[in-house]
Amino acid sequence: MTIDLVLFLTLAFIAIATGLGMLMSRNAIYSALFLVLNFITVAVFYLLLGAPFIAMAQITVYAGAIMVLFLFVIMLLGAESLTGEFNFQKLWFPGGLALILAAEAAYLLISKARPVGDILAPEAAVNDPGTLVELSKALFNNYLLPFEVTSILLLVAMVGAIVLTHKEKKVQK
Repeated sequence: MTIDLVLFLTLAFIAIATGLGMLMSRNAIYSALFLVLNFITVAVFYLLLGAPFIAMAQITVYAGAIMVLFLFVIMLLGAESLTGEFNFQKLWFPGGLALILAAEAAYLLISKARPVGDILAPEAAVNDPGTLVELSKALFNNYLLPFEVTSILLLVAMVGAIVLTHKEKKVQK
């Protein structure tokens, strides 16, 4: 067994475990944190595939911005209203879909249905630091205004969620 296979299987186990943890957790905040761990695991998969920019974008966009918005919604609605019992009676439809997916994956692994041709490594120019520098210059020079407007919008959403969910303590006289 090579180190790549061991690393892949370990990451696959972590990704599956965090996905199941997200689905089975009774607390909405724990579910969101499991989802963040899953996003980070997927980013490590991108690093293994030789795509560092996509890995960093995965962490920045999904684990950063989108999860912050998820947590704001959880704060806004109140985490105690999002907890509930797991209903096994409603499991037949997603369970059936999961079985179909598992059967399809087993068929593809067992059969000779393999991609035609060799899997090529990404071009060297894609991960060239000069390309990433040019991309970052374009992002922070040409598109600075939309970038800053987005950051201000996220800040306003954060402050709004805190203000709306803030409960004042009653002062006893």
